[in-house]
Amino acid sequence: MADREVAVIVGVGGGLSAALARLCAKEGMAVALAARNTDKLAGLVRETGAMAVACDASQPGDVERLFATVADTLGTPSLVVFNASRRVRGPIHDLDPGEVRESLMTTGYAGFLVGQAAARAMLPSEQSAGQSAGQSAGQSAGKAMGQGSIFFTGASASVKGYPQSAPFAMGKFALRGLAQSMARELAPKNIHVAHFVIDGGIRQGGDDPRGPQRGVDGLLEPDAIARSYLDMHRQHRSAWSWEIELRPWIESF
Repeated sequence: MADREVAVIVGVGGGLSAALARLCAKEGMAVALAARNTDKLAGLVRETGAMAVACDASQPGDVERLFATVADTLGTPSLVVFNASRRVRGPIHDLDPGEVRESLMTTGYAGFLVGQAAARAMLPSEQSAGQSAGQSAGQSAGKAMGQGSIFFTGASASVKGYPQSAPFAMGKFALRGLAQSMARELAPKNIHVAHFVIDGGIRQGGDDPRGPQRGVDGLLEPDAIARSYLDMHRQHRSAWSWEIELRPWIESF
């Protein structure tokens, strides 16, 4: 198990998260799936052999328990993907403050909690990073390096605030800022942090009702997105990307 990569996907539903779980499992990775309601993941768990963990990512205690369970059962995560979000729409003068707060908690604050827990898991402990007697400074510095990838899923709203979608833009802007700050802080410590701008609708199965209207190339294919995530995870650190935009080739931008 020590040589097996561990992937943790937070905010799992259908579409992208499921495609990513299947791909990681196919690549031989141990997979942990986190969602508020794990009952809906039963089929995906059977298909991939993944471990499902109930977790409200906006609750610090839940996130702490998630990463403790992963560490105890599977090992140190190699890849952590944050996919959770909550969209609230409406004219700015009609928005319910409570719903807006919940949207920000689910997207921005939860992203922080998961990113923080992932960084703590991937960075060496003080004991392993410390310099023992007879150990050179170079040897100690080598031990102080972390390892792994932390990815955040954004949207076109991460860079553009649309009308009647202020809460979603606020949350996604916050998530992008978090990712950028973490990338600058953790890249020198050998932890790859990246943000994905998903600019377009993701196909939700072969019977997606949007398919006929948008055409064969009008939606992003979840398997193709998942492959881009894994390719980013496999990037050599001499050429890391901190952000990538993915959109259907006919999508305007």
